[in-house]
Amino acid sequence: MAMSEPVEDGTTDTSDVEPTVGGGPLKVGLVSDCYVPRLGGIEMQVHDLAQNLQLAGHDVVVITPTPGPETVDGVRVHRMDVPLLPFDIPYRPSTFRQVSELLRNEKVDVAHFAGGIASPLAFIGAANAQADGIATVITTHCLWSYAAPGFKLLNARYRWSDWPVVFSSVSDVAAAPIRKIGGPRITVDILPNGIDHDAWRVTPVRRDVDQVTVISVMRLAPRKRPMHLLRMIRQVREQLPPLLKLRLVIVGEGPERKSLEHYIVRHNLGDIVHLVGRLSRDEIRAEFACAEIFVAPANLESFGIAALEARCAGLPVVAKARTGIREFVANGQEGLLAQTDRDMVDQLLRLIRDPELRNRIAAHNREVPSLVDWTNVVGLNVAAYHRAIDLMGNERAVRAR
Repeated sequence: MAMSEPVEDGTTDTSDVEPTVGGGPLKVGLVSDCYVPRLGGIEMQVHDLAQNLQLAGHDVVVITPTPGPETVDGVRVHRMDVPLLPFDIPYRPSTFRQVSELLRNEKVDVAHFAGGIASPLAFIGAANAQADGIATVITTHCLWSYAAPGFKLLNARYRWSDWPVVFSSVSDVAAAPIRKIGGPRITVDILPNGIDHDAWRVTPVRRDVDQVTVISVMRLAPRKRPMHLLRMIRQVREQLPPLLKLRLVIVGEGPERKSLEHYIVRHNLGDIVHLVGRLSRDEIRAEFACAEIFVAPANLESFGIAALEARCAGLPVVAKARTGIREFVANGQEGLLAQTDRDMVDQLLRLIRDPELRNRIAAHNREVPSLVDWTNVVGLNVAAYHRAIDLMGNERAVRAR
């Protein structure tokens, strides 16, 4: 396997980069286009991973262009002051070179890049890092879906599937297009998002037996399909018995909010749909304590961390069967999985009408811990780091020969 050249201008000098050997603590550089205090799935997961790696004894530094403090909850952060496109996307070649410089200056044992679909810092930065001889892990947090042809073209041009790096994704669902493009030679590890199961336990509050509260936590953006959820809730309401009341709580903000508000007024849903905006984790837990069902309407869900949080809080989860949620929600055990929107309406109605089924699933979710607790997830990440270090060591030996 030949080491590829950097995508952007840069040198390949590995003389001062030495990997940690054995099983001792590692120096880890976590690189992400976005990070806290900005809120989002990738931002929070990278931050939680950094914290839990440090709790396990590893040394962590985060590299990001997101403005904010230099230390967050004990995690050191390099905030690169660079120009950004809309949605905080870095674009200048000098920014990508700066990532490699910071990783070399920090003398990291391994660089871990977290990326979505539009994550140039992750993918171009990873290209430079592995070309510089830095052990590299790349984790994709999104489904490539419509972007898969673009990644296929990039592979034809830059042969990223041949890089001496550990490729990974947050679920088998998200890993599938990477494996398809990379072919039989590529291995894609599964590094799921983590959760502190005990932190999401809630004590249910007393509820009106004649009312069922459904909750959803999402960014109010088209990809998450909040408008489709409102349409489904209309159909659910039309089929409920007159004496059974329905309440829907949607947590989150985003560009779809105005459209949702207009739809709610136009279809007289104001008495059952409540848009409560963005909430803190403690506030979300409080909402979970008052709810009976969690619903995730997205079709392109690579993992579904909000659904996992709800599952750990004891809520039955209703989600699409083709998403990453299926990897921690088995149909009929942690929730109900639907094939289509029409099927999702049916599954919601089934749970709403059947309190015995709701209670059985809720009891299971409260009593059986999730398998993706941070204790397990940190171990999976550290194992990937050591594989990346071994891959880069082998690459160096090939180059030396």
